[in-house]
Amino acid sequence: MAQLSDDCFAFGGPMMSVDEAVGLITTRVNAIADLETAALVDADGRVLARDVAAPLPLPPFTNSAVDGYAVRNADLPQGEARAFPLDGRIQAGGLAQVPVKPGHTARIFTGAPMPPDAETVFMQEDVRIDEAGKIVLPPGLKPGANVRPAGEDIPQGSIALRAGQRLLPQHVALAAAFGLTSLDVVRRIRVAVFSTGDELASPGAPRAASQLFDSNRFMLMAMLRRLGCEVSDLGILRDEQTSLANGLKRVAGAHDLILTTGGVSTGEEDHVKAAVESIGSLVLWRMAIKPGRPVAMGIIEGTPLIGLPGNPVASFVTFVHVVRPTVLALAGSLPEPLTPIPLRAAFTYKKKAGRREYVRVSLRRGEDGALEAVKFPREGAGLLSSLVETDGLVELGEGITGVEPGQSVGFLSYASLI
Repeated sequence: MAQLSDDCFAFGGPMMSVDEAVGLITTRVNAIADLETAALVDADGRVLARDVAAPLPLPPFTNSAVDGYAVRNADLPQGEARAFPLDGRIQAGGLAQVPVKPGHTARIFTGAPMPPDAETVFMQEDVRIDEAGKIVLPPGLKPGANVRPAGEDIPQGSIALRAGQRLLPQHVALAAAFGLTSLDVVRRIRVAVFSTGDELASPGAPRAASQLFDSNRFMLMAMLRRLGCEVSDLGILRDEQTSLANGLKRVAGAHDLILTTGGVSTGEEDHVKAAVESIGSLVLWRMAIKPGRPVAMGIIEGTPLIGLPGNPVASFVTFVHVVRPTVLALAGSLPEPLTPIPLRAAFTYKKKAGRREYVRVSLRRGEDGALEAVKFPREGAGLLSSLVETDGLVELGEGITGVEPGQSVGFLSYASLI
């Protein structure tokens, strides 16, 4: 487990900015050291533990990039077309042991190895066959055209995959192209998740008239699994300090991270802060973010704890900006900064300076064909429909005080966040 000191998240400011929070996490969370081997078919989404050097060049042999005709550079037509006798046929997967004779051409197919002495391929669309059955090649083709040299993509011995990469399908494909069947990866981050609140009932359990079914816990567990985590569902802990403290202490040593939702505000019935302080240490972040703000982070017996707000939209947004970088840091992952895509606003919005805000938007095409962002028509951090019926978030930085239609804004798609 990643063991942290009780004061490693100490922060003296009255309200922490998003960038300060992310910086605090990424610089002070210790990556776990436990590794394991994952079969290639199971490697997607895992964090690579060791660099992978190319065991062979890609492509491993010089081959044709097109279906066509291979010739020697010395025989390339100059000034006018020239007819060549056909000398051989090379298919993909076949052998090319016989050199092309001077003044001849060989039929070749995409991916087939280049025959000895041939360096250039004419696309079949650019040639014709004359009445004598000879191949007429046009002038003007550059030497080496339509040929993929051995190692053109990746030279043998070069670092092809770097430790810390969160593996995507294209990384898995590259490992497969090297003939690898497994990769060394960081073991999955173990996260304990629970909700707090007497007002919550788990789906499938009886619900009192004054209770809500717990949705946050299932959203957060799904987001964690998309990050490759091993998730323990601890259910709902009631709003009572001793029971909260006992539940937190019980799971701390067996997990790399504890994630809670609800109970982190300053109300009389919000007991997470007191429970954590009774068994560990906690710095309560008043994070300069909307929706969000009440976010807690602390240490229990060396295990980091993050407490997210109870409103689902606030929980979603703060997960992206606090939990996501924490999980990546624990896994030793390379940074994955969120990069908003500029597009046009189709809404008016006012905000306070000094905090970052995220507006739920849908995308549509304007009359000129350009993409524009349309704000969800209702406000409120408790509206799950606002996450379901939109495409992503517009990020409004601390220095922005308003948006007008036609203004360029930064858009983060949900796909890029989870």
